[in-house]
Amino acid sequence: MSVAQFWDERYGQPEYVYGKQPNKFFQEQIDQLSPGRILLPAEGEGRNGVYAAQKGWRVDAFDISAKGRHKALQLAAAAGVSIHYQVGDLDHLSFTPASYDVVGLIFAHFPASHRRQYHRQLMGLLKPGGRIILEGFSKAHRAYQQENPHVGGPQEEKLLFSQEELLEDFAGLDIVLLEEPEVSLQEGLYHIGKGRVIRLIALKPLS
Repeated sequence: MSVAQFWDERYGQPEYVYGKQPNKFFQEQIDQLSPGRILLPAEGEGRNGVYAAQKGWRVDAFDISAKGRHKALQLAAAAGVSIHYQVGDLDHLSFTPASYDVVGLIFAHFPASHRRQYHRQLMGLLKPGGRIILEGFSKAHRAYQQENPHVGGPQEEKLLFSQEELLEDFAGLDIVLLEEPEVSLQEGLYHIGKGRVIRLIALKPLS
């Protein structure tokens, strides 16, 4: 089964498998900012993009799953907002450099072979002064998965994040926050229980 087929199968379920509410860290960060233009890679069923649109943001999103896009657009319509959502991976989509105020990477675990390249490309899409908002599972999360499979996250350690890798990927940005907390997740069917995440806020220098 391809990665796209895996996500189409998961998002093909009638439920919103990670819920309809935004990720809490993403919500906290967006609530502190004036609305602008935001890009959400690996946006799945749209919970974060729809929330941002409700707060006045212009939302672009993409994911490899057409089923995810379908549910995201349904969620947006139910909320009375619009988001621009493409299907594909970053290699095959086109975005204008230096055009986004925020790139939000919420559990956006790219293939290990492409992770650094994608992160560098996404940095290039930020305006000067723009920011990365990232939350994803850390390599320490594997121990939590073994105790509780319902907490979710990639099963391959190479897909999980380390602080060192992220600092290298986003070298050249000003780091505002980098932490690795234990969290209690309650996000739909597949993020349930305690886990370990890495959170990163990083700003693109003005010059």
